[in-house]
Amino acid sequence: MLATLTDAPFDDPGWVFEDKYDGFRMVASIEAGRVKLYSRNGKIISHSYLEVAQALERVQVDAVLDGELVALDSQGVSRFQLLQNALRHEAKLLYCIFDLMFCAGEDLRPLPLLERKKRLRSILPRHSLLAFSQHRKQSGTKFFREAEERGLEGIMAKKAQSTYQSGGRTKDWLKIKTARRQEAVIAGFTAPRRSRPYFGALCWRSETARAGATSGTSAPASATQPLRNCTSG
Repeated sequence: MLATLTDAPFDDPGWVFEDKYDGFRMVASIEAGRVKLYSRNGKIISHSYLEVAQALERVQVDAVLDGELVALDSQGVSRFQLLQNALRHEAKLLYCIFDLMFCAGEDLRPLPLLERKKRLRSILPRHSLLAFSQHRKQSGTKFFREAEERGLEGIMAKKAQSTYQSGGRTKDWLKIKTARRQEAVIAGFTAPRRSRPYFGALCWRSETARAGATSGTSAPASATQPLRNCTSG
């Protein structure tokens, strides 16, 4: 289930609001105490994040969870670039779990979001690598201002009664980004991995970032190809 980008925050009693994390989507399947972690495109990535898989072994029922894997900086803010292998030692990994699709053999996707989150909270063990994604009801505008002040990427808005729609993009989940902008010089790029075309991450420098900083991109191939052509000389 994928969110739709929208321009501005809003207040609505029928919606709840969560932090928007600067990481990558990860689904966890737990069956008979064995855990498999999947990327958004369905690749098994358990071997890359064994410590998170081991933490999820403490879940006492078979379940399928949806969440975001993030790396936190010293201020507790998620930063995508810290998930790069070279920087993982500088950050704290955290699996922020926001939905429960299946539990104890029951398909929970037709249930309302708040009911799924209630059941999710009840099965999650206490562990430093796992976090339940808290939400706030109704007051999206205030929550968005707080996200800006905290330096977060944005917020998520979700209909409280929304069902879980596997595989599709929906307007029942909205993402609202804060305007975090910074001037930088692109110095190069890394090789593409998996299904990403043209390049992997950008290497850049700015007045505040150290030399050699990297950043992933979620831009479509139609946007990355011209950039790849420009940077290849």
